[in-house]
Amino acid sequence: MAPEPRVDGLARVTRQNANRQRCPWATTEPAIAYHDKEWGVPVHDDRLLFEFLILEGAQAGLSWITILKKRENYRKAFDRFNAEKIARYGARDVKRLLQNEGIVLNRLKIAAAIQNAKAFLSVREEFGSFDAYLWNFVGGKPIQNRWPTMAKVPARTRESDAMSRDLLRRGFKFAGSTICYALMQATGMVNDHLVSCPRHFELGGKRSQPARR
Repeated sequence: MAPEPRVDGLARVTRQNANRQRCPWATTEPAIAYHDKEWGVPVHDDRLLFEFLILEGAQAGLSWITILKKRENYRKAFDRFNAEKIARYGARDVKRLLQNEGIVLNRLKIAAAIQNAKAFLSVREEFGSFDAYLWNFVGGKPIQNRWPTMAKVPARTRESDAMSRDLLRRGFKFAGSTICYALMQATGMVNDHLVSCPRHFELGGKRSQPARR
């Protein structure tokens, strides 16, 4: 049998090194692809911001990987997150959604998605865009954090507290501070990739300085 080509061995080592550098929560698909291509990338599209708001709310009490695996099912079930259509959902739509095993079968979360679509439209009418409204909570640009380990990453901050208070005041549901902070992380309002992760620098974080001897 011919020996394994050396280039394959080098490629395998390179992949292993990349896996060690990547944020430790992204170890399997689809989390790896999501981490490498989406998580922490600034989002300014209203439809996508609304999608993340609904998905983060659906995650409550569950793992994010569960929601990622159901993401395309959610897009199909909720009219590609068209807020105008969702805001008009009635009892027949709720019944249809409760029979859809491709999404989280939770009546409160489904009702929240409909209510949030209505609140989303109100915010967009008032501020011109949901983007302008949400990004105001971080001053319009990403907060660049420098976390050395996952243990240092907070579950909530004063910015997410403020966002949550205002969302709830405006009638949004499943919009607690921890959900808001997860939304901020997902949509790039904060850069919470660890400093050891290549994506930290790629998304605007400063490179780690080598230790002085």
